[in-house]
Amino acid sequence: MSRMTDRPLTVSAPGAAPGPAPAAGPAVRASSARAATKAPRPGRGPAAGRRSPLARGGWTPWLYLAPALVVLGGLLVYPVYQLGLISFLEYTQAQVSGGEPTSFQGFGNYAALFRDEQFWQVLLATMVFAGACVVSTLAVGCALAVLLTRVRALPRLALMLAALGAWATPAVTGSTVWLLLFDPDFGPVNRILGLGDHSWTYGRYSAFALVLLEVVWCSFPFVMVTVYAGIRAVPSEVLEAASLDGASQWRIWRSMLAPMLRPILVVVTIQSVIWDFKVFTQIYVMTNGGGIAGQNLVLNVYAYQKAFASSQYGLGSAIGVVMLLILLAVTLVYLRLLRRQGEEL
Repeated sequence: MSRMTDRPLTVSAPGAAPGPAPAAGPAVRASSARAATKAPRPGRGPAAGRRSPLARGGWTPWLYLAPALVVLGGLLVYPVYQLGLISFLEYTQAQVSGGEPTSFQGFGNYAALFRDEQFWQVLLATMVFAGACVVSTLAVGCALAVLLTRVRALPRLALMLAALGAWATPAVTGSTVWLLLFDPDFGPVNRILGLGDHSWTYGRYSAFALVLLEVVWCSFPFVMVTVYAGIRAVPSEVLEAASLDGASQWRIWRSMLAPMLRPILVVVTIQSVIWDFKVFTQIYVMTNGGGIAGQNLVLNVYAYQKAFASSQYGLGSAIGVVMLLILLAVTLVYLRLLRRQGEEL
């Protein structure tokens, strides 16, 4: 019996006897190693490494956004920079008039602001008032958006025109009209309700309630129109199937429409938070600058009083910076929670 060898066999052509494969020499093995080393890897070729971001199209979106970024830089970034700068300075009427040099205070304005007990009271009142306005605006706007999908064309057109009229009314005009409607002597609301000469702006809570109604009146059209456009984009077959299954309108909204309209609801909620947190005109006009003894002050009116009525521009700027940080934090937290919920779904 023949002894087996460790050398591999080669497959020969038909008719040829199989024999051992010739061993590769050192030159062949070195050439194969060099070829394997120099073989290009996918996506790592010299052309791919030398491509610039502009050639890959990375700068194209920024070129389209450049005009808007320039406008936003002039209208937003520079004023915010000036607001933050003044908040670190001793900036009073003397500095405005040029009589005394401006001195750097560091965080002195913020320390004085946080030691002020009235600031915390106004901050709490602002947060409660803004939250009530946001919830009421979303509730009214979403309810009327669903109603628009249920009525005929003519009532829908009338409601849309009335809502857009409220949306287009200036804040000063709308506030003055609401004051006339609720006037204790000549207002029709007191006569209809039989309240006599009741003054809505005298009490703290009644004044806040009156301002809340006016804010909702001028803010719900944006929510209504936006949500209505989103509902119209939902396939009608989905809503019809839910109705045939016996789902109520509230169940359809909660289980179907609200999840589908989540991106739109995010936009209108953030916009409402920003608008209602920095309400100024309605409070200033309807409560005559913040109510009796400042009982209806919100942060925006409080900052106005400190900056312009008391000539403490540095302190007023510090209040503005605090408002900006609060709004930024609320927006980022809300977006993060919404994104996390979307990932879980």
